[in-house]
Parts: sequence; structure tokens; C-alpha cells
Amino acid sequence: MEDRRRAQGRRRALGAPRAPLPPSAPRPRARFAFDLASPDTYLAAERVDRLFGDLDWQPVLTPHPRRGAADAGRARRRAAALGLPLASPVAEPGAAAIPAMRAASLAAQQGRGGPFVLAATRLVFCGGFALDDPECLAEAAAAAGLSLAACLRAAADPARDIPLTMAGRALRARGADRLPVVEVAGRLFCGEERVADAAAAAHWPAGSPGRIPA
Repeated sequence: MEDRRRAQGRRRALGAPRAPLPPSAPRPRARFAFDLASPDTYLAAERVDRLFGDLDWQPVLTPHPRRGAADAGRARRRAAALGLPLASPVAEPGAAAIPAMRAASLAAQQGRGGPFVLAATRLVFCGGFALDDPECLAEAAAAAGLSLAACLRAAADPARDIPLTMAGRALRARGADRLPVVEVAGRLFCGEERVADAAAAAHWPAGSPGRIPA
């Protein structure tokens, strides 16, 4: 019964519908800073993956405030508005996300951050898997075309925490108040609800009429 539930969760997560985007939409370059422990990363990743070309995926470590019922309700409403499935994860990810974030840093270094993040967040926030479940890491590694052995080594390497933590501190010093963050031409757009603003800002040069303010 448990194996059947997990198989159903995997199919539901990895086969999750993607938010629609016109095929002619331009794909500007940007940087996406994320935390796998946040459902907002899942909600944003589904869009930035198609809105931006040559996207740099940057995992960052920040303190993990415990999400309350209000946060969960907001995430469910946002998912419904975006037409995306959202299931509660098996457990509050919190610090358990750190090994997966280390593996995500390896994926980003190898240019495979997008597939890794999409697979991991779908499994957790759509399929109901725990982020520290070895099967979740294995599925994300496979989706990204990465060696599972290399991902496991990265997940167990605490030295990877240093650049991830420094990246989080640098974003806070620049005024970022929440994750995920989309950076376009040096401007920060904080929170998954500002993904559309970031895309709009990337499509028009500075000073153009109708440009979205930061």
C-alpha cells in the first residue's frame, strides 16, 4: 500500500501540469535565488523556467521560520490561482532541506539547476514526499541527469553551506526580504508573486514607458 501511494505521488508530481505560457514569449536572462524548503519556490520555478532564457539557478541558505496555517492557506490560494497542484509536504522541510540544497548547488554548478529544482519541489509540494527522503534526492538527480553518487557526496558535504549562506546574506544586504528572488539587470524582485513583474522588467529597457517598477 505504501509503495502504491509513493508511486502515485511520484506520477502526480513529475507529471504535474505546467502553467501555460505563449510559445512566442521572449526568454531573457535572469538569476533565480531559491530555497527548496519553501512552497513559493515550487510556485515560482514552474514559471521562471519558461519565462527566462539562460536562467542562473542559485540555492541560498537562510533561517527557516516555521510556516503557520496562514502561510499554508496563502500558498494553497496562490497555487489555485496559478492552476498548479499543491499538496502539503510529509513534514516541515526546515533544516532537513540542507542536504538537498547542497545537492542543488551541485546541479546549479553543472548547469542542471532547473531540472533538479523542478523535480524536487514537485515531489515535495505536489507529490507529498519529504525533502530529506533519499528517494526524492534520487528522483531529482535522475531528472537533472546527474550522478546519484555525486549528489549524495554533495548532500553530505557541509563545506557547501558556506557559499549558500553567504549568498543569502548578500541578498538580505541588498534589501531582499523573502525568497524566492528573481534578479534582472541588477534589480531584485522578491517573492513568487513578483515573477511576472520581473519578466516584464526584463522585456523593456530601463526608462521605457510602461516599465514595471521594482
